[in-house]
Amino acid sequence: MKLIELHILQSFPVSCLNRDDVGAPKTAVFGGVTRARISSQCLKRAIREAAKEMEPSLFAGDRSRLIIDPLANRLQKRGVAEAKAVDAAKQVGDYLATLDKAAAEKGVMKVKTLMFLSPAELDAVADSLAGIAKKGVDAAEVKKAVAKACKSAELKDAADIALFGRMVASDHSLTLEGAGLFSHALSTHKVDNDIDFFSAVDDLQKAEEAGAAMTGTLEFNSATYYRYVGLNLDLLWDKDHLGVLSAKDRRSVLEAFLQAAVLAVPGARKNSMNANTLPGYVLGLVKDRGQPLQLVNAFEAPVKARGEGLMKVSREELERHHEQLKKTWGIKPVVEVSIPDKPLNDFCKEILAHVQ
Repeated sequence: MKLIELHILQSFPVSCLNRDDVGAPKTAVFGGVTRARISSQCLKRAIREAAKEMEPSLFAGDRSRLIIDPLANRLQKRGVAEAKAVDAAKQVGDYLATLDKAAAEKGVMKVKTLMFLSPAELDAVADSLAGIAKKGVDAAEVKKAVAKACKSAELKDAADIALFGRMVASDHSLTLEGAGLFSHALSTHKVDNDIDFFSAVDDLQKAEEAGAAMTGTLEFNSATYYRYVGLNLDLLWDKDHLGVLSAKDRRSVLEAFLQAAVLAVPGARKNSMNANTLPGYVLGLVKDRGQPLQLVNAFEAPVKARGEGLMKVSREELERHHEQLKKTWGIKPVVEVSIPDKPLNDFCKEILAHVQ
């Protein structure tokens, strides 16, 4: 397996970047102590949105329950009457992700589960259905047309689907394993959540009237996190993923993904606990064989600041652990490059030079 791997250390101040069902920052136990945690799902969302902003024509996929109207509109543009276009689109939605009948009764046409589709795939489905939709379609025709269309569309505009994957329970032929590999981010040290007590004053309240108009509490923490991002290049460039792309577009996809993986920050509570920072350290590797390997065990024993700050100590432990693994297990990366030893653009260029 040919791999790109990123090992990222990043410190965040007072924040709640990823919360649980009661609104508290997520945590996990690792090495016998509680760590701050950011789920891979949260990180992937931030990376996907950042990559889309950088290369919108290549990362054009949308994950949504609202797939019926876009498809119906496409069918109408191909000459299908509105009623028949809507009926055909609803059948496609019902086949792919089950029509939400409760929502339909309220006038909202959507499906029960999120579907990850690209504009090219929707266009291909509309092309495939337009001729028969004018007469009305049945379930068998829908199934055949959708499967054929999605395969023929390829993923020229859907690097996000190729990287992050897609699961379609109703048709496993449309399920796609993502080429990206992501860990949950864990703090390199022990963390205890803290509580922020806040109050709000009524601006129009009389001066002699005491008391706050509202009080409340929010949980937060601050931490230095380690996270891992990998990319299976063999899978990414196969015929079911992005094998159809030109060399130029492949480079654009990789560069956008690398930069997004390094720079993206979840946006939770950005207006009250803005935590946008940049990584303090990134180790980038290219490997021509072997398995994905994260370096989180560098922090199985939680680090302590020792008066030097957590980032410096975390970097030292990460580098020490990596060198130990290379020596013990004979791991030989094709290239090793790091930030801040190199600026981001040069970091990406060096990695890309070894994967084209």
